[in-house]
Amino acid sequence: MTVYDYSLLNKAGEEQSLKDFEGKVLVIVNTASKCGFTHQYDGLEALYKKYKDQGLEIIAVPSNQFGEEEPGSNNEIQSFCKLNYGVTFTVMGKSDVRDESALDLFKYMIKEQPFKGFPPSDKTEMLTDYLNGIDPNYLKDDEVKWNFTKFVIDRKGNVVGRFEPVVKPAEMEPFINELL
Repeated sequence: MTVYDYSLLNKAGEEQSLKDFEGKVLVIVNTASKCGFTHQYDGLEALYKKYKDQGLEIIAVPSNQFGEEEPGSNNEIQSFCKLNYGVTFTVMGKSDVRDESALDLFKYMIKEQPFKGFPPSDKTEMLTDYLNGIDPNYLKDDEVKWNFTKFVIDRKGNVVGRFEPVVKPAEMEPFINELL
């Protein structure tokens, strides 16, 4: 099984097979417009522009599951990303990425790349304290923890990396470059 066995809802709300991206290195990231990590759109767009001609594709999957930080409609999300961050990579339709209601793709990626904790960063303590305040058991499962969790897929469709929200897109560049 690979990510190519799954589909996502596109911005029009129609299923789009990930087979459409076969042979590319993918970064699949859950996003939100009103999050403290929203500025990562800039870094994701920079990576995309730098490496798209070498086969990188970035796929954003907006979700309103974390602090209700993505309240907009699919059209509003598309406009926000273009107007505020100049996003040219693929932004899919809003979907759930955590718990029972999560997309099957996210359940698969989580199984392939479980949560290993937050790496040290300037935001790690703040995010850890916040999530522990929501639920002391929140950090004990493998689920997506917050907006801007980034999964990296190799050209064969295998989930080969998981980068938590505290990891800036530029910090993923060496890993992505090796796959290209």
